[in-house]
Amino acid sequence: MPEQRKQKGASGYDRTKTCCLLVYGCQMNVSDAERMEGQLRRIGYERIDRMEDADLILINTCCVRETAEDKVYGKIGEIKQLKRRNPELIFGITGCMAQKEGDALIRRAPHIDFVLGTNKVHELTKIIQQMEISREHVVDVMLGETELPDDVPVAHGSGFSAWVPIMYGCNNFCTYCIVPYVRGRERSRLPEDVLSEVEEAVKQGYKEVTLLGQNVNSYGKDHKQADFAELLERVDHVQGIRRVRFMTSHPKDLSDRVIEAMKNGQHLCEHIHLPVQHGSNRILKAMNRVYTVEQYRDLVHRIRENIPQVSLTTDLIVGFPGETDADFEETLDFLREIRFDAAYTFIYSKRSGTPAAKMEQQVEEGLKKERLKALMEVQNAISLEIHEALKDSVAEVMVEGPSKTDPSVYTGRTRTNKIVLFPHTCEMPGDFAHIRITQPQTWVLKGERISE
Repeated sequence: MPEQRKQKGASGYDRTKTCCLLVYGCQMNVSDAERMEGQLRRIGYERIDRMEDADLILINTCCVRETAEDKVYGKIGEIKQLKRRNPELIFGITGCMAQKEGDALIRRAPHIDFVLGTNKVHELTKIIQQMEISREHVVDVMLGETELPDDVPVAHGSGFSAWVPIMYGCNNFCTYCIVPYVRGRERSRLPEDVLSEVEEAVKQGYKEVTLLGQNVNSYGKDHKQADFAELLERVDHVQGIRRVRFMTSHPKDLSDRVIEAMKNGQHLCEHIHLPVQHGSNRILKAMNRVYTVEQYRDLVHRIRENIPQVSLTTDLIVGFPGETDADFEETLDFLREIRFDAAYTFIYSKRSGTPAAKMEQQVEEGLKKERLKALMEVQNAISLEIHEALKDSVAEVMVEGPSKTDPSVYTGRTRTNKIVLFPHTCEMPGDFAHIRITQPQTWVLKGERISE
């Protein structure tokens, strides 16, 4: 960390400036926050956990679901009390909710000092230095089509696994999704810039990288210098890399060339997160997903034929406007047929500004919850059956660290992205261990380390 700049505390003694950075939402928000922290370190801020002790509080926000916005508004209310006690506190809102609401946030909560949009991550240093001189409100949420600068410093949150964005924005306009409106159109980073960041991460000791994008499979369509398959192949050959992951994939763009790259790659992990969202063609059309159940089924068949050990996970939405009992039963049947390793299940959340929010036949909340419960019961049974088939097998696990509930138990992940718990002996985060699976469970695998 660079030498910390100092400022006078209440006691008159010099002290380090501190920042509390709260992050909500997806992995892209986590990646953006790492770039924010990198900039803050350059101008002398040290990240801390307690808001009460901070000179600067940033909330990097999500607005994909109503619950995420509710949490942010709750935090904004808490921070109002902190600002009353400490008028010198700088308070900013960044991310998707900042982009969506703009100056309406400051009108609602005047104790917010600045609002910074999703395309403005690289301008954080300038905004903070401006705030240190003058506390006039700043709102900067203009979406642009230009590429974001690649010289923004990064402070990775993990010592062994790094998020590397390869593109920004989304062109798909699913009718339920706010992302294209708050992240803008797709912009791919140049392949040499992505590779440079991966290589730098490896030099710093990172064993694993995850390539990020709202739809990684459409990477390169805007600059034509490399498609996603080519990028995967080039990252796979970076000297010293141990594991390469990516997310998220849109089914309409996952090509046979990407499947081939995964099949032949040495470090490309055998896991694909492939959101299907629904099992009814009628609802998929209403969602503007631009593929059918049959096309998705065929894609899964090609993936499993070429990568037999692959782990497939997905996203599913229940209660989309107009969803009937018959539509929901089709989703359950599709779930039983495809047999995902895991599914992230969501109740449809109406987002203002999206076409689905204006659709008729909005599903009643109680029915949504009933359907979610039924969906989870089917998927949990499938996940357990898949995990039980792994009993007595041996998996290579990258160690992540102690369990949150028991420090004598460590957690790690397999190449197929399954969480494994095992008794700690001498392992350190970032180490690789071979674990025999002894106790499969629905969401995790438990095991014991074997000699290698």
